[in-house]
Amino acid sequence: MQAHESGYKKNRVAPVPAWVSLPSRVLLQRFSPGGLHSRLSILIYHRVLPQPDPLFPGEGDAESFDRHMGQLAACFRIISLRDAIRGLRNRKLPPRAACITFDDGYADNAEVALPILQKHGLPATFFVATSFLDGGRMFNDTVIELIRHAPGNTLDLDSLGLGRFPVETMTQRRQAIDQLLGKLKYLPLEPRQSTVDAMSALIPVIPASNLMMTSGQIRTLHGSGMEIGGHTASHPILSQMENSAARADIASGKEILEGIIGERLRFFAYPNGKPGQDYLPEHVRMVKSLGFDAAVSTAHGAARADSDLFQLPRFTPWDRGTLRFTLRMARNMLRTVETV
Repeated sequence: MQAHESGYKKNRVAPVPAWVSLPSRVLLQRFSPGGLHSRLSILIYHRVLPQPDPLFPGEGDAESFDRHMGQLAACFRIISLRDAIRGLRNRKLPPRAACITFDDGYADNAEVALPILQKHGLPATFFVATSFLDGGRMFNDTVIELIRHAPGNTLDLDSLGLGRFPVETMTQRRQAIDQLLGKLKYLPLEPRQSTVDAMSALIPVIPASNLMMTSGQIRTLHGSGMEIGGHTASHPILSQMENSAARADIASGKEILEGIIGERLRFFAYPNGKPGQDYLPEHVRMVKSLGFDAAVSTAHGAARADSDLFQLPRFTPWDRGTLRFTLRMARNMLRTVETV
């Protein structure tokens, strides 16, 4: 995968000067000195857009991600998730250890994020929901694209029981998206998809079909030395499913990805990932029984030597300044990690 495919210039962002990064390393090493008393920071990302999105100006784009990777490389020891799990087990993590992870399987992970990671020499793990590979689309992205391009100044979804929304400005469209996703996220899979299909029938918009990775891009990531992890097949809220269906969805995603990369999947990410809300103790047991080595949630905090390897926390600050970024990461290391 070549960097020019994203339209991003690889050398655009200058490295963090040593006089800026040294105080950050000193502070972070106090909280994560290595060995028995170290803490592992695992960062979570989703999309890395080629250019800023006017609808979601806070979403990460190539330039901000490049800058962020420079900060990480200057302040932390970035290691693979495989090495991190080994270090936690053996209580031999390096000082200021951190991992980079991505969720869902967006195409821009391969097109935009991969060249930037390679530029900085950083490993990462990509957790992929397999039902959306090769032309599929997650329900939330369908909603986003429908509202982004919906014609007119008012969106009338009363016939679906979803209400009416002003969409004259980008702010109003963003608010409509937030409200609709809040209503739809925790519906069972079939009613949720049927509602989204009904929205698609009402709104004269054809959403993009290239938002998610292809199987070839998965192989590109894997061939570049990046780790591939499971994220279920259909990205359900596991706590809202029957146990047999939840296990089948986790197992299906694992089997499909193993077929693509020709290697056993070692790691799993719970969809949405909030302990006690999105997944429950029985789902942790399922992941263990299916042969994964470890799993990650979206609970804040940093992992320690005594952390549950199947409920490792993740966190990502998008602060632009090195000092604010360092302080937020240091504060996160002190959080009590939520598990089930």
